[in-house]
This record gives sequence, structure tokens and C-alpha cells, in this order.
Amino acid sequence: GVGLLAVRARVRATPDAPEDEDAWSPGGVNVPAAFAAAVSLQAVLAERDEADARRRRLVDRVRAAAAAVPDVDVVGDPVDRLPHVLTFSCLYVDGEAIVGELDRRGFAVGSGSACTSSALEPSHVLAAMGALTHGNIRLTLPARVDATDVERFVAELPHAVAAVRDAAGVVGL
Repeated sequence: GVGLLAVRARVRATPDAPEDEDAWSPGGVNVPAAFAAAVSLQAVLAERDEADARRRRLVDRVRAAAAAVPDVDVVGDPVDRLPHVLTFSCLYVDGEAIVGELDRRGFAVGSGSACTSSALEPSHVLAAMGALTHGNIRLTLPARVDATDVERFVAELPHAVAAVRDAAGVVGL
């Protein structure tokens, strides 16, 4: 067999096993397995780059649609960002209420920032970014997300926000 450990540049790593004076001994290097691991890594990286470019386009689509909903603020830089994550803030309503409404419509999203998803405190990350700390929705697209699902989300989002605002009595602002 062969193992592969990817280490980021400028990270010091020490071997876990004792060093052998002769790297080719006792069993030698499994060249076919090492080659297969290298080819596999190249394929995974190429697929990741394609998936990231595709998800970036889909997130751009959702960013534009969310920005078109009245009183919704899209958080973060439109270009310098992760390719698969989007956060937006819906004024006048709680993020968990929007999460519940989107869940009823078949969408799994989160509220707040990922690092404080289980806390009851407002997100310090969003606050540091100068974003609203309530009414937040966090959307993360998987690598093989279907574009039709994104289009369905884009179509449902304004109705979901309106339904939550209506139920909360937030109308005509």
C-alpha cells in the first residue's frame, strides 16, 4: 500500500515513524501505488477546481436573487470569498424563523455564522464584518449541487421571507 499526506507550504512536519537508513529497504517503494496516488490526487484537485468554479457561479446567482429581495443584505465580498458559501441578512425577522420556513419548502440552510451555529449569542464573526447579527441565513452548496435546485431556491426565497415577515406582522415597512 501507499499513504499520502498533504502538508501546506511553510508547515513544519516531522515523520511519525523512525527513519530507515535505506529508504528502499526492507520492502522497497511501491512505485505503481505511489504513481496511482499521484494521479488520483491530480484528478481530485482538477475536479475540485471545476466544482468550485461551478459553485461560484451558482452562489453568484443566489447572491443576486437575495439582494433583489426587499430589505435583505448580502454579506461578504462578492469576489474574494469561498466559492460555495453565502450569507445574507433579512431585516425585521429572526434567522431561525427563515430557516424553518425554508426547511418547510425543502431547503437545508443555517443561521448565523458556522463557528457560532450552536450558540445562542449573536455571531461575533458577522459583527466583526459589520453585518447584521440577526436574521442571518447561511447557505453552503455541496460540490455536486444541482443547478435546478438552486433555481428553485431562488424562486422560493422571496416568498419564504415574505411569509415569515407576514407571520411576524412585519408588513408595509
